[in-house]
Amino acid sequence: MRKKIALIGGGQIGQILAMLAAQKEMGDIVLLDIPELENPAKGKALDLMEMAPHGNYDANIVGTSDYKDIEGADVVIVTAGKPRQAGMTREDLLAVNLQIITQVAAGVKQSAPKAFCIIVTNPLDAMVYAFYKLTGFPKNQVVGMAGALDTARWRAFIAMELGVSVADVAGTVLGGHGPDMVPLPRLTTVGGVPLNEIATKEQIDRLATRTREAGTEIVKLFGKGSAFFSPAWSAITMAESYLKNKRRILPCAALCEGEYGVKGLFIGVPCLIGAKGIEKIFEIKLADDEKAMLQKTIGVVAKTVEETKL
Repeated sequence: MRKKIALIGGGQIGQILAMLAAQKEMGDIVLLDIPELENPAKGKALDLMEMAPHGNYDANIVGTSDYKDIEGADVVIVTAGKPRQAGMTREDLLAVNLQIITQVAAGVKQSAPKAFCIIVTNPLDAMVYAFYKLTGFPKNQVVGMAGALDTARWRAFIAMELGVSVADVAGTVLGGHGPDMVPLPRLTTVGGVPLNEIATKEQIDRLATRTREAGTEIVKLFGKGSAFFSPAWSAITMAESYLKNKRRILPCAALCEGEYGVKGLFIGVPCLIGAKGIEKIFEIKLADDEKAMLQKTIGVVAKTVEETKL
């Protein structure tokens, strides 16, 4: 029996998630949107079905606005929400997207209570916390996408700056999904060579700043809307590790209960994703300056989460 992937939100990220999941033959796909957008969701699903003969994939893809259609889903990826516009911070989105997440949480809790849930909606750190509190799901079952995307951006910018293959860049980014995230140059390597041995301090500082502002850079270029290709692939990587028990270690917004001195918040940390969901959080021994930066981002996340009043 095929696995079932439910995609909540049929916008830019949702439709790319559907295409990637189909191409990877991860399972059958349900693309769910609000009733007013049910027909566009059905149209995108039909378009993807018509692409299958040339795409060489087998997957049943349907569009809907009825949560009953996601019943029994193995994975739920939530992208529903208003996108950021130029001049907006992620926190500006909190009030409107909290209302949306509340509706989504109720639908998922009723129809797919066993699903591994990946939250993409911004402001990410607050929305994944809200979804967790509203559903009451176990902590291993709920995760935020952010860290995987932030690390992908860090790696991409390093490869672009140095003119090397991104496949050879390894590193991680901790903390909240915003301008206070914590890239770790000290632990970043290029083909096994420490980053600080092949890049100047000025380059590294510039790359860290660009990584922190990566989402805003794209929002400014678009004028309307925010990134969609890279968030979609990041979420698919996480879902695939769960569905195929690949046991990837990926930076994700996971619930910390003492790790890194954090209690009760979803923070970007290295996680092992396997068949049981978030199976382990790895604690990195941080230098004093890294600890200070992490404490700053934890404070920002705590403040945003507090505004949810959950």
